Amino acid sequence: MSDTLSPPEVLRLTGHPVRWRLLNELARSDLQVRELTALVGQKQSLTSYHLGQLRTGGLVTMRRSSADKRDTYYSLDLAACRTLLMQAGAALHPGLRLIPAAPPPPQVGSAPLRVLFLCTGNSSRSQMAEALLRHLAGPRAEAASAGSAPKPLHPDAIRVMHERGLDMSAHHPKHLGEFTGRRFDRVITLCDRVREVCPELPGAPETTHWSLPDPAAPDQGGYPAFVRTADDLTTRIRFLLHTLSV
Repeated sequence: MSDTLSPPEVLRLTGHPVRWRLLNELARSDLQVRELTALVGQKQSLTSYHLGQLRTGGLVTMRRSSADKRDTYYSLDLAACRTLLMQAGAALHPGLRLIPAAPPPPQVGSAPLRVLFLCTGNSSRSQMAEALLRHLAGPRAEAASAGSAPKPLHPDAIRVMHERGLDMSAHHPKHLGEFTGRRFDRVITLCDRVREVCPELPGAPETTHWSLPDPAAPDQGGYPAFVRTADDLTTRIRFLLHTLSV
């Protein structure tokens, strides 16, 4: 059979029921393998096998937890997934060449969704996410950020946002205890340590975890790590905008 008649690899990868379920769970949050095993109702060995298939296919990435190096977090690469599915449609017929949809406009009269970003120090990742969501969402969302052990805002976080046209010079670190009495629609943890200590907030907000390394950590390589973090957050938040009204 010629290559032109062979289905794109992404269809084989996504077409398996277990892998499709894994992708659905990872589209909502970064998760550990034991969590995914419980969610899909399979043995851990089988879950790990399918995660390996998705990693080989470029749909899923993994990184060691910064809270416990014995744990591993898996993430769905939404940008890669979109590209591969777009290519699959175009391979069948030019008329099926998918065009990324724009985020839905805010509904008239609807209240903005309240989103809280959390990390340990509230010195870089969560502050950057707060600034990016405010900029990209406009009236659709209200963003805030906090940390479990706040420390001064990192100058490279201010610098990388300034290079994107966003001024964080007036931002200041906040303790997550300041928000325990406030209601949020979504709470997004950005580091593995704070995920474990995040208190329950009023109203049972939807929770999501984005397992991002601390760009200020000595082993991350200095300022380029802040650029990578800003790029990753920008991609994730652009995809988040499509779910704000869901």
